[in-house]
Amino acid sequence: MSVEQRRAMIVAAALPLIGEHGAAVTTSQIARAAGIGEATIFRAFKDKDELLDACVAEAVGVEHVLRELASVPLDEPLAARLTEAAEALCAHMERMGTVVRSLYATGHHRERGLPPQTRADGAPPEDARTRSFRAMQDAVVELIEPDREVLRLGPERVAAAFLGLLFSRLPSPAGPGHNPLTTEELVSVLLRGTLTDPGSA
Repeated sequence: MSVEQRRAMIVAAALPLIGEHGAAVTTSQIARAAGIGEATIFRAFKDKDELLDACVAEAVGVEHVLRELASVPLDEPLAARLTEAAEALCAHMERMGTVVRSLYATGHHRERGLPPQTRADGAPPEDARTRSFRAMQDAVVELIEPDREVLRLGPERVAAAFLGLLFSRLPSPAGPGHNPLTTEELVSVLLRGTLTDPGSA
């Protein structure tokens, strides 16, 4: 196993623990979860802080979700494609939010050693967020493209509307009463609107 593969394996084992314990997670806990000796962690990372920084970079990165979007079969019905896309994107946002909030709440505010695309609070700077959003939007456009001829709007506009509806499901300042659309409702509203009879309005 290469050093990069070992680092990736350790990060994958650490992420769920960070979501639970934040920066208080111990390297011995991570080693047990990864099925390795604790010393192996320090052969892959110079210290715990570097490992936590790598976990932040993995959580905010979009490579994983882009691979999931690219794996959605284009011969499925559009509603099914968008449902799979919504589930993948929501899982990505939840994973990112859990890791970043947990670390930040437990004192991992460091600037030193963070990847260039990541701020101390775990969020990427604005230009990196813009690039990440554009990459996700482009991936959704590709999923919609096969149905261009039956859509009233171009795939780019449909993708923008889809992501707008999807992000409305994020936690709201309204608090516990916030009742976001289900995935099925979101896709139905996007493709069919909210009127039972489109000609009635």
